[in-house]
This record gives sequence, C-alpha cells and structure tokens, in this order.
Amino acid sequence: MASYTYTQLYGSGSIGETFNNPVFFDFNNPSGSSYFTMETIPASTGFYEASSPKNFIGVYASISHPYENPTNPSSMNPWGLVTSSYIASVIVPPGFSSFAFDSPFVPISGTTYRLRGTGGYSLNIYE
Repeated sequence: MASYTYTQLYGSGSIGETFNNPVFFDFNNPSGSSYFTMETIPASTGFYEASSPKNFIGVYASISHPYENPTNPSSMNPWGLVTSSYIASVIVPPGFSSFAFDSPFVPISGTTYRLRGTGGYSLNIYE
C-alpha cells in the first residue's frame, strides 16, 4: 500500500488511502514516544454530521508493542488506543511496533480521512 515519513504526517497530515480488510500499520520510531491519528475529515461545518462516514468503527489489535505485558495482556492499554466512530489514535513508542485494524464497513475511501502524527517515525501500511 503506502509508506509515510514523519514530515508527511505532521500538522494537517496526508490524505489517506482506500482500506480493505484487514489493514496493518508498522512503525519504526528512532525518536521518543510519539502519536499517530487517523481522522475522518469533518463536514464543511467543521463538525461530524449524520452523513459523515464512520470510518474507524472496527476491531484493533496490537501485534507488537514493547510495553505489553505478555502474562496479562488485558491488564492495561499500553498502546494508548483511543477510538470513536470518526477518529483512531495510538501511542507510537520508540523502536518497532505495529497494529491491525479490521472494519465491517469496507472499503474505507482514502478521500474521507487524514493520517496525522507527531514525532520522528516512519509508517508502512499494508493489507
């Protein structure tokens, strides 16, 4: 699918790409802790309306994260996942990490959301 640098994700970010299921996100973060967000583009009013696509309803799974507790993975949310129907965000720790996203509403059009981030990581997205 695509690769992104931190400069492409900074500020207003980049327009997304069409997702089919499942989609995998791999991060390589040589810097300090960072953040990644996928955000549905709001309506012209600046708000989400009934007609706004609910792009980020689905199942999220951490595939590899250095802060996970393998003896009790449900004991915490080490990757700081925050989701709504319109936004999904995760912490991008130093080093390598990845997660998967699977939505019942496919395909998700890349023209309806943005990819944004803070920090100095690179991102690879693939199916």
